[in-house]
Amino acid sequence: MIRLNINGEDHSVDVDPDMPLLWVLRDTLGLTGTKFGCGIAQCGACTVHVDGQAIRACITPVSSIGDSKVLTIEGLQLHGDHPVQQAWMAHDVPQCGYCQPGMMMAAAALLTSKPHPTDADIDQAITNICRCGTYARVRQAIHSAAKA
Repeated sequence: MIRLNINGEDHSVDVDPDMPLLWVLRDTLGLTGTKFGCGIAQCGACTVHVDGQAIRACITPVSSIGDSKVLTIEGLQLHGDHPVQQAWMAHDVPQCGYCQPGMMMAAAALLTSKPHPTDADIDQAITNICRCGTYARVRQAIHSAAKA
């Protein structure tokens, strides 16, 4: 059994220690907000926080989590009132929406480490891929969330 703290709740899961965190979240715990995209940590659809740091869950073995606290999109704010979530809606960021949970998690981690990021900070931190190409709105939303 592997013990995890996900969104402030303790869980024990009986899975292979090498199983990626993404599949534990989705298939074992039913937290399907974190998405599978590429499986090689390039697209960022699977971005979650581990102790406040944005990580790619598709390549992170569940056994590497240890006593760390994991935050998923479901735990960001239950009612959609996190500044990033509000800014995403205000700036109509999502089109298809598939990549957005990971993108919002990356943005929230950025704003925690740099409350007032520059465009260069955003470019460096937000490496998530959006097939719909909403990058200009992502940038606007991050700046808006920083002001909130």
